[in-house]
Amino acid sequence: MFEPVLLKNIDVPGGHLLSTYETGGGYQALAKVLRDCTPDEVVELVKRSNLRGRGGAGFPTGMKWSFVPKQSGKPKYLCCNADEGEPGTFKDRILMERDPHQLIEGLAVSAYAIGAEIAYLYIRGEYVAAIRHLEQAIAEAHAKGYLGSRILGSDFNFTVHIHCGAGAYICGEETAMLESLEGKRAQPRLKPPFPAVAGLYASPTVINNVETLACVPHIVMRGPDWFRDIGPEKSPGPKLYCVSGQVRKPGLYELPMGIPLHELVDHAGGPPPGRKIKAVIPGGVSAPVIPEHGLDVGMDFDSLAAAGSMLGSAGVIVIDDSTCMVKVATRIIEFFHHESCGKCTPCREGLNWVVKVLRRIEAGDGAPGDLEQLDMLCKGIFGNTFCALGDGAAMGLRAALKHFREEFVAHIEERRCPFH
Repeated sequence: MFEPVLLKNIDVPGGHLLSTYETGGGYQALAKVLRDCTPDEVVELVKRSNLRGRGGAGFPTGMKWSFVPKQSGKPKYLCCNADEGEPGTFKDRILMERDPHQLIEGLAVSAYAIGAEIAYLYIRGEYVAAIRHLEQAIAEAHAKGYLGSRILGSDFNFTVHIHCGAGAYICGEETAMLESLEGKRAQPRLKPPFPAVAGLYASPTVINNVETLACVPHIVMRGPDWFRDIGPEKSPGPKLYCVSGQVRKPGLYELPMGIPLHELVDHAGGPPPGRKIKAVIPGGVSAPVIPEHGLDVGMDFDSLAAAGSMLGSAGVIVIDDSTCMVKVATRIIEFFHHESCGKCTPCREGLNWVVKVLRRIEAGDGAPGDLEQLDMLCKGIFGNTFCALGDGAAMGLRAALKHFREEFVAHIEERRCPFH
């Protein structure tokens, strides 16, 4: 039986309070690194754990930290990406609402490792309860000496600032988030330079996801070997999976990285009575859909990549056999079209045309050649944009066309939706 690590406090009464967190061993990891470890040793510890970023890209966290230059002459910044705009994803919200001190301790340990004294927590403005609990937790941590000057009697100074976003999906892209933090329009930057060298205010910056940072105190206390023993070798550790859609028990599940997708769906109760699973989107709507016959795949970065999809934010959306995949594809592309920042012509104009064609097909007004036009538009968008928004939209539509092309053809030939 897998014992929850990141979610151990979420059902504890008062789990968001400092007293509850301390009772469960909270802030011992911060005390340990300040007492026993140099910053480089903390970086090496996280490297050995093979923790990979939980925000979507899966980049090795310790390696990312090691890219920060030792002597730059500029202040170093730590940014927490808590925007969580990917449809189907709600794991970070639960962590911030129910156990905010876990995140704050993760921020403090990570900042110590990279030499930062200031962190910015960029959070969705809609997350009102999470913001309130984080503000309370930051005040409690300051009062107890876990934040502020000379933390726990050391030479380490550290402060966390909350920055509320206005609900733009593009702010989940790390460089667009930095632009927003600087008071500019949120649009992705050209890379290089990468944030580790020239990020916030053109200074060395590390950007990590909420779940990633929450893992850090546990790695410090239990060791990298413990972390590596959970899940596959190349993608280890506990993982939060957001399961929604047409399942009996939607919710947030903490299970080992690499659990087979069909087992994860079973944990969520399987499809509704009398229905069968048609497909699953494994990592938020930017992840290509996986048909029912492919659900043996492991829920980790490498296994899903080999299957033609991606883990992304682990927003698992289950689709049963009553659902029209043309409708699903149309709604997803409408979302991406609406959330495109407009900086790149392939994304701005290409998604506009994709939406027009899909709406026409869904309405029963499709024409011969429409599917070929969609294939052509995806080819023009993919790989030709500043950030991955256009890529995610194109990959998702390509997968829908590949696995469920007969439904698109039926809409065009029958001039109606066969599921109505």
